[in-house]
Amino acid sequence: LQITGLVQRPVNYTYDEVKNFTTYRKVVKLDCVEGWSVNILWEGVLVSELIKKAGPLPQANTIIFHAVDGYTTSFPLDYVNNNQILLAYKMNNATIPPERGYPFQLVAESKWGYKWIKWVDEIELSDDPNYKGYWESRGYSNSGNLSERFLG
Repeated sequence: LQITGLVQRPVNYTYDEVKNFTTYRKVVKLDCVEGWSVNILWEGVLVSELIKKAGPLPQANTIIFHAVDGYTTSFPLDYVNNNQILLAYKMNNATIPPERGYPFQLVAESKWGYKWIKWVDEIELSDDPNYKGYWESRGYSNSGNLSERFLG
């Protein structure tokens, strides 16, 4: 897992190094734009703790998450820091299986499912608050807030 972009020093974490951070567990409901939802017990680490070691630069205001398959999505840095957002490696007490996002899935509380990026391999700090990821560049809401329609 790489921490890149507007940081003092880029960081590369192994899977085991990520798991050695303080572990958090919480039940969070995943809401899909297709109309279904499910409560899942997630286990992982705080994204804010992962990026702290890299030393985010003052102009960083956005986090862009990258997946191994090229999928991306972004969030305001404040959302991630102020909401204890997890990068999960377990769901319902089991390691996340490959088809569900191994090694890491973002638990984007209060956001539509398309913001819950799977297969995360890079966390990039940016100064572009208007960055649009995969679905956002195709008309979906950039905020992904459940309180808003998902299509812009």
